[in-house]
Amino acid sequence: MLTHDAFLGGCVMAWQPKAGYRAATDPVLLAAACPAKPGDTVLELGCGVAVASLCLSVRLGDLTLMGVERQAVYADLARRNAQEAGIPMQIFTADLAALPDDLRRKGFDHVIANPPYFCSGAGIAAQDDGREGALREATPLAIWIDTARRRLRPKGWLTVILAANRLPCLLAALEPGFGAVTVLPLAARFGRPASRVLVKAQKTGGAPFTLLPPMVMHDGPEHNGDRDDYSIEAGAILRDAAAISWDARH
Repeated sequence: MLTHDAFLGGCVMAWQPKAGYRAATDPVLLAAACPAKPGDTVLELGCGVAVASLCLSVRLGDLTLMGVERQAVYADLARRNAQEAGIPMQIFTADLAALPDDLRRKGFDHVIANPPYFCSGAGIAAQDDGREGALREATPLAIWIDTARRRLRPKGWLTVILAANRLPCLLAALEPGFGAVTVLPLAARFGRPASRVLVKAQKTGGAPFTLLPPMVMHDGPEHNGDRDDYSIEAGAILRDAAAISWDARH
């Protein structure tokens, strides 16, 4: 059974399984963080139902989009979502550790990814195979980063969103081949630890590491009823397709 869900205030509509892994705010934030420009080429690793790529297309328009998704059900939904949106996007059903030859011959200006939150063997397995496959890695994080490096052109950008507790593993994987690493922590509310991070890194980049102040997703100390309590910045990103600024934080 499927649901047809709205993102960016309804500018993006996506079919996704009612049970199992479901896209929420992470792919929207990932799209907002990607520093692409119209005319760029973008590859999404582990694209799921393609929400991130479609949100990026809505924000920027003229992009060449490709995605890789290991789970055939999600890859098929990604194709359907892109087609119904009228957004050209080529989806490869493949493990990112064994990309098709056609894709391995291509280079990209940007690679974006939302890798699984849990290491193999960590925590309790999900009962749904699709959710388990999306949230717990079958392919090590280091291979995700190496695949991104190989597909990026020199000076191309990798943008990733993942659980904050996996940041040390990500930084270690980025060390060979990437520079200009910038980390933006995402905190649910002011004063709380970051649960997720957005990370931007440049292939062969030489700028120093930067740790930015956190972006706070919600106003107030706790959730109060069913009303929308997104912060002004988060609301602009999630509803209006605003870009995340990497240059100035407040």
